[in-house]
Amino acid sequence: MTSPAGYGGAAPRRRFRAAAASAWRAHPAAVLASGITVLLMGLVPVVTAWLTKLVLDGLAAGAGLAELLPYGVALGAAGLAGAALPAVAEYAQEQLRRALQVLIQDRLFQAVNAHPGLSRFENPAFHDRVRLAQEAGQNAPQRIVRSSLGIAQGAVTLAGFTAALAVLAPGMIVVVALSAIPSVRAQLDLSRRRAGMMWGVSSRSRRQIFFAGLLTSPDAAKEIRLFGLGDFLRARMLGELRAVNAAEQGLARRTLRTQGSLSLLGAAVAALGLLWAISGAASGTLSVGDVAVFVAAVAGVQSALASIVGQSADAHNALLMFGHYLEVVADAPDLPVPRHPRPVPALREGIEVRDVWFRYDDAHPWVLRGIDLFIPRGGSLALVGLNGVGKSTLVKLICRLYDPVRGSIHWDGVDLRELDPAELRGRIGAVFQDYMSYDLTAAENIGLGDVAALDDRDRVEAAARLAGVHETVAGLPRGYDTLLSRIFFGDRDDPEAGVVLSGGQWQRLALARALMRKGRDLLVLDEPSSGLDAQAEHAIHQSLRRHRAGRTSLLISHRLGAVREADVIVVLAGGRIAERGSHAELMALGGEYAGLFTLQAQGYEPADSAEGASRRTTTPSTRSKGT
Repeated sequence: MTSPAGYGGAAPRRRFRAAAASAWRAHPAAVLASGITVLLMGLVPVVTAWLTKLVLDGLAAGAGLAELLPYGVALGAAGLAGAALPAVAEYAQEQLRRALQVLIQDRLFQAVNAHPGLSRFENPAFHDRVRLAQEAGQNAPQRIVRSSLGIAQGAVTLAGFTAALAVLAPGMIVVVALSAIPSVRAQLDLSRRRAGMMWGVSSRSRRQIFFAGLLTSPDAAKEIRLFGLGDFLRARMLGELRAVNAAEQGLARRTLRTQGSLSLLGAAVAALGLLWAISGAASGTLSVGDVAVFVAAVAGVQSALASIVGQSADAHNALLMFGHYLEVVADAPDLPVPRHPRPVPALREGIEVRDVWFRYDDAHPWVLRGIDLFIPRGGSLALVGLNGVGKSTLVKLICRLYDPVRGSIHWDGVDLRELDPAELRGRIGAVFQDYMSYDLTAAENIGLGDVAALDDRDRVEAAARLAGVHETVAGLPRGYDTLLSRIFFGDRDDPEAGVVLSGGQWQRLALARALMRKGRDLLVLDEPSSGLDAQAEHAIHQSLRRHRAGRTSLLISHRLGAVREADVIVVLAGGRIAERGSHAELMALGGEYAGLFTLQAQGYEPADSAEGASRRTTTPSTRSKGT
């Protein structure tokens, strides 16, 4: 992502063209209706002023009703148009806003979803940019169109009243125009400062939203209340909010000083024009109608110029902010995708990891160092080791959520970087240790594992049975159609519409989601039973062993009893492969795996047996000491 200096990086003309094209694509009829109505609204004040002059001059000359009636009718029509056109313009703008919201949100999240890897989503600057892109994308195109039309409306009004001044007092045109120059410069400066302020407080705004979300999160509610974190989080949220408000208040004070100075300048120009008009009327060089038109023209020119300047500043600010949206939409994928990817055939030989080195960025240490391994088709490989040795990272590399910094990973001899990431992942089923719990129905939570089969209830139930969660789901108030959330309700009259599952039940549901892809080439199980009780864990692993038979599988678990039947067990330590072999081979080796396995096995022995052994070794010495 670029630095904030450019406020989005896209040139103003390109931003304007993109905004105008988006508005036209979203709702061309609303754009046309808005354009016609604002142009008519720009003519109404000028027409009204000239009709008023004609009426006043006619009255001063003693004209009769028949002569003045057409002017009166025209004035009434102009008044009616002035009253009705704003409502029509507002309706058209609302139609455009709704259509643009759908179009812009669709393009924005299509672009976000186009990143095949995870690196963007771990970058705070990307999240700041996306938040600004969401905000700007929803209103910036409409603001740009509305401001452009407002400038056109002001230009029509300005042209009409300038023509009037050219007839009555050409010198006033120069005076009013010169008075507008400071306003233009000041408003554009405020616009730049406003855009800079919004970028500057973006991270604070995001943190404020984060803390506020925690205070209402059902997942966080237990710990917040247990540890008494409510006041602490509220203070953090208010601290971020006050910092944002302080930045906004500083800009508001500057805006107030600027607007006040500009208002005084405008009032001085208007007063000068009024004195000249009074002098002209007193000397007989201006008629009553001329004075009315002159006063209206000075006020109209000032108003039109102020509108043009204000609308220009708003459009300028919207263009600056729209740059964030354009940058997110145009951002290159975080992983290179081949222009002509090779097809991903069914796995025939296996998956090979060749001298893979990886770290998350140059400032961090290496997570993986020269990893070499091979997972044959139909074979099962287990990764074990202490926390933080790179087990889950290696799985993410095999799923091509990242690319190795050095080395490569091959699918039947083809480098993963030559394949389409989406097609590759279509051949992989996975459950991760940080699985998702979706606020959707039970059937949807499982069916998301294969969206194409989301409505295939037989497959959903088969996956649930394999994961050992069918009885749990079938016993819910609405079975598989039960909403697994207390945040959203499918039927507000039904208090049982939303259900909250336990952690172990959610883990089985996540496992069922992965098993929706039972026909895929590779099954990845990253701590698939960490949240289950011993009985449930045993049943799940028995089921998974039968399911994995003859299938290529990659298993990660801290519970070594769950991996002992894998064809090959790989022990990672310090980012390198420390040991590899079958369970029996590693136990015979007596290395790190054997030590960890023995340590875990001792945890299942009765405590009194270990203590008894300790007493048997210490009792003789105790007795001898007493004799």
